[in-house]
Amino acid sequence: MTFGGDGSDDRAPLAFGSGPLTDLHGLCNSTGVAGLLDGVRDGRLQRPDGRTVAWSEWGQSEGVPVLRLPGTPGCRYSVRADRMLWQARNLLMITTERPGFGASTRLRGRGFAEPADDCAAVLDQLGLESVHVAGGSGSAPHQLAFAARHPSRVRAMTILVGAAPTTEEEEAREIGLNRQAHRLYRAGDLAGLRRLMTEAREALLADPLAAFREVMDKAPESDRVVMGDPGWQESLTVSIEEGLRQGIDGWFDEGLAMYGDWRDVDLAAVRTSLTWWHGGSDANAPLSAAQRLLEQIPHAQLRLFGDDEGHLAGFHREGEILDELLVRG
Repeated sequence: MTFGGDGSDDRAPLAFGSGPLTDLHGLCNSTGVAGLLDGVRDGRLQRPDGRTVAWSEWGQSEGVPVLRLPGTPGCRYSVRADRMLWQARNLLMITTERPGFGASTRLRGRGFAEPADDCAAVLDQLGLESVHVAGGSGSAPHQLAFAARHPSRVRAMTILVGAAPTTEEEEAREIGLNRQAHRLYRAGDLAGLRRLMTEAREALLADPLAAFREVMDKAPESDRVVMGDPGWQESLTVSIEEGLRQGIDGWFDEGLAMYGDWRDVDLAAVRTSLTWWHGGSDANAPLSAAQRLLEQIPHAQLRLFGDDEGHLAGFHREGEILDELLVRG
């Protein structure tokens, strides 16, 4: 779902844009939040429609900028507990947040174009012309929309275990939550979909780690090994608590967009250097769906993890993934 990290930055937290300084250590209930958010700075801006868009930054301002789009449900605190990989590469990590998650205002009926334009506005606020772009899982259509709508802002892009439109046969092989959500959407039962996601949110907030393990009912053993990592657990807990604190609306809106027809993602306009990483046993985002989508982006490069690896395969490979991204831009 996320990349994750730890490192240090001796500057005090700063606020950007029109929003106030946020107390990063007061937003989540997790006992590990102070450590996870050490050196993380909060940013806010206001869009022309009055919405607040929030993001976080970690790293020195003169570092190599990387725009990070979290998975679903994620937020600006979807960061690694161990950030030595980022520090060693002198990276400025900018982690964005989509409408309705964390501190960002909901946008009812939104698709993928609006969050893509929000990302461009964040870069404008920070005075950054172009950046490397990375993300995973539910970030995939948002990244593709950003590449299509703002090609000059992207040096190179990496999508990790990205979501793609699925068939009913593929959905039958997914984890239970995804499978049920697809079924309800296909049946037009949006009230049922909202109930399902509401129950999932309540369980995740009550016990993020136990609920996530239960949701990942079809995950391969390799994913379960990652789920036992203390740093991964810390990152997941803080990300879930902050990402879903507003309520279900942001997640529900994103689900409707994800299960829809992706009409505002112009794949033909994606000219960015793009590498897509995926595992053969991914039960969250089927490899076959990703392969079918990539047929519409002929220049994109697909890199495969092992056949027995799943949705969390990139966690212990972030150094390799970052180096491959950075060398292309």
